[in-house]
Amino acid sequence: MYASHGFLRSDIGDVDVVYHDGLFHLFHLVLPNHDFIAHAVSLDGMTWRRVKNALFVGEPGDWDDDMLWTMHVTPDPERPGSWRMFYTGLARSEYGRVQRVGLARSKDLYHWERSTSKTYPIEVPGPHYESSIDEGRQWVSFRDPFYFQDPETRERLLLASARIKDGPIIRRGCVSLAVEEAPDQFVFEAPLHCPGLYDDVEVPNLFKLDGRYYLMGSIREDTKIHYWYSDQLRGPYENFFDNVLMPSGNYAGRICKNGGDLLLFNFFSKTEVVYGRESVKKLLPPPKELVTDAAGRLKAKSFSGFNDLVTRSESVTASYQCKMLYANPYATVVDREDGLHLSCKSGYEAFLMPGLHQDFRLRAELTLEGVGKTGLVLRVSEEGDGYYLSLDLVNGIAQMRAWGANPTPEFEHAFRYAPLQEAHFRGNAHGPWQVEVVAHGMYIEFSVDGYVVLSLVDDSFAEGGVGFYTESAAVCLSHLTIETLSRPVTEATAEQVYTATYLAPEEET
Repeated sequence: MYASHGFLRSDIGDVDVVYHDGLFHLFHLVLPNHDFIAHAVSLDGMTWRRVKNALFVGEPGDWDDDMLWTMHVTPDPERPGSWRMFYTGLARSEYGRVQRVGLARSKDLYHWERSTSKTYPIEVPGPHYESSIDEGRQWVSFRDPFYFQDPETRERLLLASARIKDGPIIRRGCVSLAVEEAPDQFVFEAPLHCPGLYDDVEVPNLFKLDGRYYLMGSIREDTKIHYWYSDQLRGPYENFFDNVLMPSGNYAGRICKNGGDLLLFNFFSKTEVVYGRESVKKLLPPPKELVTDAAGRLKAKSFSGFNDLVTRSESVTASYQCKMLYANPYATVVDREDGLHLSCKSGYEAFLMPGLHQDFRLRAELTLEGVGKTGLVLRVSEEGDGYYLSLDLVNGIAQMRAWGANPTPEFEHAFRYAPLQEAHFRGNAHGPWQVEVVAHGMYIEFSVDGYVVLSLVDDSFAEGGVGFYTESAAVCLSHLTIETLSRPVTEATAEQVYTATYLAPEEET
């Protein structure tokens, strides 16, 4: 888990990640000032080390002397071994109301210089797009550039978040399209895609996977990452009945090619209370691996990098390894040939596996019997305080909650019941289901049948029991294992910075 931190509160903003010569390079904004683009590197895509900042706002009077917004770094197609960074800039003289796209160049990804070409900055023109502050929402939307070179036709496209000129004001968001017909010479065409529904399509990405083009964007209305697909580069782009790639809170996704893998990086917006006021903290969780299913739907899988963090593995195969948290007389644990059978005919029971767990990965094959409720408890205390993951496997609904006693109770406020994230997936009436939970520091991830369903950040509970619960239902578990993961490091520095919910090294026992 990576976050910007210092004397005063600051946040990581939009990100872009490049994998080159065995190293991940992260470029990100720093909020709220937006006055420079930071640079960090990582060997594993999870633990980052800050290096020389990439770019600062321009000098007074420059077109980008107010703020820097989202960037995209790609190899320079005309200069082998060199790199180009397209980035968004705002001017103080215009009060930041006009967005433009500039360019910086680098030979090593560490040292960047602004382009002196007269091509830059690029301004979005009419007639296809809002290009004047007198139109639409009284500011010019042209940001979050993304450069794409088709692997087959070699056509070079520059995409951005923009707005068409006509239609309802809050429905004009589109992905603009400019073709690089000669080096650093761009000709604008009609939008690559205009959903006709959203105010903006932010942080667009375009990539080809398994023979199909996928267009990905972040939508402010629901703070989720959406996607569309087409068999042709220029579209039209369609969507499935569910085109949400990542659940609410995950935003500004960017793709990164790592050999044969396509990784998705994004920030997560975590709500917290600071000095009695509710605010939002943005952090960079571990990446996901993008794949397609049999129907061509885009899916996210858990990052294989977690495999390298496993320090211990334990299989749970027998009833004597389980502990009932609430001692419900209607609950039973039975050893069967097909697996471990957990049942609670009336009321609620949580069945805990051995030990207390901080950072772990749990895997199991689950079969549901009966018509009642089931789910998991994570980092739960003897009092039952912890995370509750409610599962409706038939209808395909997963809900994560933080549920426990309020440390400062007063009358009816004796407990805390906080919904953290909800997501939908394709369920079925029979099972079995392959379920997986990763808890690594503040990061929590849940997958069903190999695909990530929930991905969130929360620090309510750091350690506790782990297990399954049933309520007027029964489950059969097989291949049940729990793996201990090495302790998460938020940033690789001379003195390592650990996740805040953990004890300092000298305090550990």
